[in-house]
Amino acid sequence: MQRREFLGAAAASLPQGQTKRPNILLILADDLGFSDLGCFGGEISTPNLDRLGANGTRYTQLYSSARCCPSRSSLMTGQHPHKVGMGNMTGNPRREGFPGYSGRVNADAPFLPAVLKNAGYTTLMSGKWHLGQPGPVARGFDEFFGMIQGFDSFWDASKYTRLPADRPKKKYDRFHATDAITDHALDFIGGARTQAKPWFLYLAYNAPHFPLHAPKDLIDKYQNVYEKGWDVLREQRFARHTKLLGNGAKLTPRSVVGPNRVSTPNGWAEKQNPAWDSLDADRRKDLARRMATFAAMVEQMDTGIGRILNDLEAKKDLDNTLILFCSDNGACAEWDPFGFDVSSGPTNVLHTGEKLNEMGQPGTYHSYGSAWANLCNTPWRLYKHYTHEGGISTPCIAHWPTQIKPGVDHRPWHFIDILPTLAHVAGTQPPPGIAGENMAAAFTRGRTKRGPIFWEHEGSRAVREGKWKLTAVQPKGAWELYDIEKDRSELNNLAVANPVRVKAMASQWEQWAKQNQVIPWIWDPPYVETSNLR
Repeated sequence: MQRREFLGAAAASLPQGQTKRPNILLILADDLGFSDLGCFGGEISTPNLDRLGANGTRYTQLYSSARCCPSRSSLMTGQHPHKVGMGNMTGNPRREGFPGYSGRVNADAPFLPAVLKNAGYTTLMSGKWHLGQPGPVARGFDEFFGMIQGFDSFWDASKYTRLPADRPKKKYDRFHATDAITDHALDFIGGARTQAKPWFLYLAYNAPHFPLHAPKDLIDKYQNVYEKGWDVLREQRFARHTKLLGNGAKLTPRSVVGPNRVSTPNGWAEKQNPAWDSLDADRRKDLARRMATFAAMVEQMDTGIGRILNDLEAKKDLDNTLILFCSDNGACAEWDPFGFDVSSGPTNVLHTGEKLNEMGQPGTYHSYGSAWANLCNTPWRLYKHYTHEGGISTPCIAHWPTQIKPGVDHRPWHFIDILPTLAHVAGTQPPPGIAGENMAAAFTRGRTKRGPIFWEHEGSRAVREGKWKLTAVQPKGAWELYDIEKDRSELNNLAVANPVRVKAMASQWEQWAKQNQVIPWIWDPPYVETSNLR
């Protein structure tokens, strides 16, 4: 089937041979690192996503907003998160009274499902919401199953909600959220097929976010893999990155533990993650089990995606479905190399002997820590929360057999661009005044024009314009300047040698910040004005 550029909403503008608008499947993983998927260099078994990557386009420079709620608000509204009140997290009390950090999305912000619903789509969501109230149905979804809040047990069905409230909830002998999210997604698609309308499904898995919970047999499968340690596996992942990333990326040294509310008081902030071989045998076993659980969660998610792909193929819907996959931020380092074990605080428990077999099962609560997050973000520096590449770079796959050619695309774009891009694919107009740009031409290797991209989260901040990126860590961090085309790994800071460029880009960032309700003057410690850079 011949591929053509998208021209608009009229039926005559649809691709040749296509008589109806495409279904749209937007898949969002939670805390997945840049290199976790097999098709992005990882050792985790992800055959279904790898298949999408082989037959579609892998985008290496789609950027998130550094953390869950900000990224999801960008994705759903086409706006920078601060513009709609989500500069931090839902209900965050530290920003009350400041509109960019209200902890709730503005009531008048148009949402992607409402835009597509008005265009004649059935709108479905299965997975994690984490955008506060009003909830997913009020924002435009016809059907919802999942978690309204941010994270909780994968084993406890009571943490998951079915909306509208009169809809029946599926019953399980043994519940696991990833499987239940897939089950409901398949039910929703089946129901949508009876309506003779195109459908939009937002499949927002909460995997592989902590608490790390997965079936024991899958965890066992990966135990020996991760006993090799993060140093060996980072080298192996990077070796598989060569064709994907080209010469602009190099493997960074083991990243430092980022400063945060836990690592700073416990003494880990700014220290490098330890060498694997420097740890004792018990600690290595414990850590390998944590990462094995994470990997099992990713494989379980991939299996669910495979079930949906099989259904689309069986019903002959795959060719007329645009599938877009991404992750909400970089890998999660919370809070130090050893992770944590309880939901109420940063306590770490060293698991030994028979306790290792209990990890990841009902009643447990683990994270995997900063050193494994560094592996998952190979080859980048830092993690979720930060605006270096490890915090904002997401693996992205776009698959649409009648339109998208297989390949790799390195052009930069941002989550705010997804709403106008999908609106265009659906043959409708995005809401007026949004910040995102229509990038649909990228699907057919057409020309796109993307202006500067901006970030701020917890004082970490950045601006990307063309090949240049200016970034800083938290409020006290000095501006760092990188040529991303030559040094995407951010190893060669050019700020001192380019003071004029730094000053100009910093001023550009400040102008954006003022326009988007970003308020550096309330940060603690106080914001450092760019005049200090002269």
